[in-house]
Amino acid sequence: MTEATTLQTGHVGVNVTDLERSLAFYRAVFGFDVMAEGKEDGRRWAFLGREGRLLVTLWQQSTGSFATGRPGLHHLSFQVGTVEEVGAAEEVLRGLGAEFTYDGIVPHGEGGTSGGIFFTDPDGIRLEIYAPTGADPADAPTPAAPTCGFF
Repeated sequence: MTEATTLQTGHVGVNVTDLERSLAFYRAVFGFDVMAEGKEDGRRWAFLGREGRLLVTLWQQSTGSFATGRPGLHHLSFQVGTVEEVGAAEEVLRGLGAEFTYDGIVPHGEGGTSGGIFFTDPDGIRLEIYAPTGADPADAPTPAAPTCGFF
């Protein structure tokens, strides 16, 4: 690739154990539209996005729960425009009974203004919703280290 090449993340594929459960969760939390879906036994999947842009694909081809101690995905992060949007997502998640890593909106680091919420999906996959500003003046939960790196 050359420097002139435009590169950006396309979409993220996530293995899940129960497509219906995960589909309901991701749609409720992120407001995703179902862009396409496969319902064939043994080949269940869903393409999720917004405004015609594919963002997340769900693949029902796993058992167990997300293994945080193994190499692979650390967490999946979504940026929103304001800390108020983070708070609205937190309300939805609390209503769904989601598990949170920290209590409430926390900054990404000591003295930082960006921050958000850290939680898991129904399969234990670590997720984050954050805003670039507005998380101050709360204390960071992991002093001297990035909040999003050690949860």
